[in-house]
Amino acid sequence: MSDTPPDRLSTDPESPYYDAEMLARNVGVRFKGEDKTNVDEYCVSEGWVRLAVGNSKDRRGKQLTIKLNGPVEPYFRES
Repeated sequence: MSDTPPDRLSTDPESPYYDAEMLARNVGVRFKGEDKTNVDEYCVSEGWVRLAVGNSKDRRGKQLTIKLNGPVEPYFRES
């Protein structure tokens, strides 16, 4: 495995960008210089993150998210 996180990663198992092995390595995300713990998906090259919004669910039972634009820095947290 590489020492750099992927360009795009999702926590949703139905997404084509879901990678269980990467998520098991404890990927953290800094968005606009702040560590975020509620990131559902991110893309470094396009510069956006999807953040979970409260405990609200959509009609299919999935977590509601909001997409924000800005600098994204994924990293591996220390164990």
